Amino acid sequence: MSLAKIKHIVLVLSGKGGVGKSSVTTQLALSLSLSGHSVGVLDVDLTGPSMPRMFNIEDAKVTQAPGGWLPVSVHPANPQAGIGELRCMSLGFLLRGRGDAVVWRGPKKTVMIRQFLTDVLWGEMDYLLIDTPPGTSDEHISLAEALLKDALPGQVAGAVVVTTPQAVATADVRKELNFCAKTSIPVVGVIENMAGFVCPNCAECTNIFGKGGGQVMADDFNVRFLGGVPIDPQFVMLVETGRRPSYPEGTIINGQDFPKAQETGHVDSGAQETKDASLLADKYRSCSLEPIFKKITQDIVSAIG
Repeated sequence: MSLAKIKHIVLVLSGKGGVGKSSVTTQLALSLSLSGHSVGVLDVDLTGPSMPRMFNIEDAKVTQAPGGWLPVSVHPANPQAGIGELRCMSLGFLLRGRGDAVVWRGPKKTVMIRQFLTDVLWGEMDYLLIDTPPGTSDEHISLAEALLKDALPGQVAGAVVVTTPQAVATADVRKELNFCAKTSIPVVGVIENMAGFVCPNCAECTNIFGKGGGQVMADDFNVRFLGGVPIDPQFVMLVETGRRPSYPEGTIINGQDFPKAQETGHVDSGAQETKDASLLADKYRSCSLEPIFKKITQDIVSAIG
């Protein structure tokens, strides 16, 4: 089994589409890597694989090796800087074009997921994050069955469940928590995404979708609430263009002041800066969401043990 040398497997789940699972998975992976852990990301959202774009590695191709596939490198390990290796596997790497549609029935999806779990040569890794599609469909059932059957005892650390503050979202995400209970997948905790909006033109962080729905849901199910994450257009810009985040003077998020890029010693050349995937983790350090996810990942690592 290709997962045999992975210490911890964490699923990122949500019963609702559009809550930002891929964004959360990306930042959990970057944060764990910046903490020195080796991390793999497996994208099993077969009809909407977005991880290649999130990591700025859309043009990469998967390498076939004896015994399986080699995942694509996002960046290598840098022990001197305390950064762990980060790699990714996604159906997006196997498609001819970015716009190609994947029109598959359930049985073919099941076969693909099982192949991802058995044929990707991860090697020794601290964490494998599995980004899933929304809902509780064939992909989730196949994934749960395969992991519970083939994973080593204690290897599946559990699920991080993502929601947004609105009642319409938490109502669907509650079904995902029930799914975890029925499939014996432990819940590591709940993240409330889009809990606020960081204005790129002023120093305000506004709760445009409300706040607190994720906390209430976590309390109702007696699971850990990992924290709220605002929408930050600077993170979107980082993913889309590779530009280092820079904030107006006086921007304060979760009690932390974020200086402009030049004040941190980094000069952003705007459009001249290239989409260098190896610098993604370093640029992410300048993002307002980095300290939030640093705290979240510390709590996850502590909970997993």
